[in-house]
Amino acid sequence: MDWLKELLKKLGVAEAEVEKIDAEVRKELPMHFVPKSQYNEVAEAKKKAEKDVTDRDKQLEDLKKSSGDADTLKQQIQKLQEDNKTASEKYESDLKELRLGNALKLALAGQVHDADLVTGLIDKTKIELGEDGSIKAGLEDQIKGLRESKAFLFAENKPTFKGANPADPNSQTNTSTLSDASTISNIFAQQ
Repeated sequence: MDWLKELLKKLGVAEAEVEKIDAEVRKELPMHFVPKSQYNEVAEAKKKAEKDVTDRDKQLEDLKKSSGDADTLKQQIQKLQEDNKTASEKYESDLKELRLGNALKLALAGQVHDADLVTGLIDKTKIELGEDGSIKAGLEDQIKGLRESKAFLFAENKPTFKGANPADPNSQTNTSTLSDASTISNIFAQQ
């Protein structure tokens, strides 16, 4: 919600008021909006459900068109049921993977430089998701291990680079450097 704080500061709202407004917005916002990751999960599930319905409608149309004896129809029905069961299991697996990936990215946000890279290093079979889609257990130990073995992936360990300060023209050391440089250029000029 940093964007809200910045906006309020630009509008000239006092710092104490900004904090109060931010706290109230954080309380009210979850009651009226869903997180983007949750929206993406629902949208993906909807797309998959629509595709499944279309596929099953096509299967039923193919079944109506086929003519044959009862045994052939029974075999086709059994095959379609098996295909639908496999498709349903794959869908559940994909949805679980999507939820887990979103939960990991949310949990890692702000802690790492590249959430996708760190997510790939985490053993997802050890992660437990709660009913609300957040991570219940299994992540902290893995993060601790990664912090020790691959600390460069985490944002807290940003190296600080310091550049050289510009030379002070009034400095005594700078004058001697300049005179040394003049002496060197005079030597080259004489040759």
